[in-house]
Amino acid sequence: MKNFNQDVMNPITEDDIANYLSNTPDFFERHAQLLGQVQLTSPHGNRAVSLQERQAEMLREKIKALEHRIMDMVRHGTENGVTADRLQRWTRALLTTRDPRRLPTEIAAQLQDLFLVPQAAIKVWDCDSAYQGEPYTQSVSDDVKTLVTSLTAPYCGLNSGFEAAGWLAEPQAAVSIALIPLRDSAESPAFGLLVLASPDAQRYNAEMGTDFLERIAELASSALSRLRS
Repeated sequence: MKNFNQDVMNPITEDDIANYLSNTPDFFERHAQLLGQVQLTSPHGNRAVSLQERQAEMLREKIKALEHRIMDMVRHGTENGVTADRLQRWTRALLTTRDPRRLPTEIAAQLQDLFLVPQAAIKVWDCDSAYQGEPYTQSVSDDVKTLVTSLTAPYCGLNSGFEAAGWLAEPQAAVSIALIPLRDSAESPAFGLLVLASPDAQRYNAEMGTDFLERIAELASSALSRLRS
């Protein structure tokens, strides 16, 4: 009676059955006929299929998922290769620019052209007196300088009326924006700002990684050291 009451109070669960089958691998060897008798519903319709057929379908689904992952890896690898090539071409353009006076313009123009950036602008301050009359040294307020120096990494997100957006050819079309501070080192105050903008709200967003933009900032900052006083 005691055992009967225990069985009623503690009925066998699906987990108990699953654990038993997992821990008794020779069960289906002793009851091989069950493999042919078990009928399951196919995920591709309401028809009943055998256990073997269901396992085969699951295997095909896993293979298909792996194929998609491999395709994604190949695609990302190709994209990374294209990006690396563009970065190399951009760096080469900076190195072959002989006139330091043209460097800021080249930095922005080549980024816009090679990386298909809809709009780009650049400003540099604390330059040598020989470059003080250039357009890229003009109209930079103290507020902008303070903001840029406070950035420890590039800002990516919606354009919430940043003053620097006014440097762009079409400020009203700058929906998302990247503000990339230019400095000699991580501890140094900023001496310039590179602005990238797009009408696409997701082109520059807060969730994106900034490693690539930081590399751009390092290369541009090094090149612009030729203009510093």
